[in-house]
Amino acid sequence: MKKYTLLLLFVFTALLSCTTEETTTYYLIRHAEKVRTDATNRNPDLNEAGKKRAINWARYFKNIALEAVYSTKYNRTIQTATPTANQMNLSIQHYDPKKMYTEDFAAATKGKKILIVGHSNTTPVFANKILGEAKYKNMDDHDNASLYIVTVVGAKKTSRIEILE
Repeated sequence: MKKYTLLLLFVFTALLSCTTEETTTYYLIRHAEKVRTDATNRNPDLNEAGKKRAINWARYFKNIALEAVYSTKYNRTIQTATPTANQMNLSIQHYDPKKMYTEDFAAATKGKKILIVGHSNTTPVFANKILGEAKYKNMDDHDNASLYIVTVVGAKKTSRIEILE
């Protein structure tokens, strides 16, 4: 009887380990509020409200074990990502918004918790590319508070939006 119980326990454990799939969670945000005094400046910095929001994002992510932080190469996205990256002792990795969610990116981030900082026209597009569907439209130009959370477990992909006030 003891051998039978041990065998059943072994088979159950083996089956469980074979069916357990890695969970990948992407946290996608738009950069915080930017300086808008010069409409011709294509690479503005964060304004004071944006600097505060960047710190608030770091507070939000404090208890989430992020394993990587990605940002476009613009001042406002880097400045938004920096407090969180510093808090997690991570360097900011840059991504090309023209090449979002490639096979290489998916493979490199599989099973991890990732923060991606982008723009009003790239954040929802990035979420859509992960999901494989056109679920989200471009963000309003003054929406700096939306957090897109996309979770991938095997072939199942889910998403939701939270608002950080």
